[in-house]
Amino acid sequence: MPASLLSRTAQRLAVTVTAVAATLGVTTTVADATVYSSCTQSRCSDARSANTTWQSKGYPGTRGWYDWPGGKCNYAGGTYQNREGELPAGHSFREFDVYPRTCGASRDAYRIIVDLTTGVVWFSPNHYTDFYKI
Repeated sequence: MPASLLSRTAQRLAVTVTAVAATLGVTTTVADATVYSSCTQSRCSDARSANTTWQSKGYPGTRGWYDWPGGKCNYAGGTYQNREGELPAGHSFREFDVYPRTCGASRDAYRIIVDLTTGVVWFSPNHYTDFYKI
């Protein structure tokens, strides 16, 4: 198999595995993530708003659906493992979905990750490929 085809196949497999893991609520990481010191994405304000609501709920540690303003739900993913070491080593993290939806609906790729050690919050618009400090 040519190297370019093998590379594309590996990329497709990684995307598929990540999508399936997200649907099942399993935390996964992608190697070579990029961490930014500020949030420059158009959805950063949505991430900040979600963070405010999660913060008001005490950043729950139990995975599952939580009631959200407007009659919807949002998902707390529990512990973020930081397996690839993108974020500070030795810290404890929790992950939360940004966008609310009907309870039990499929999850999307938008997450906030809270560093419980320092209180710093990151936004990942692409399921842990990039991290933007908010």
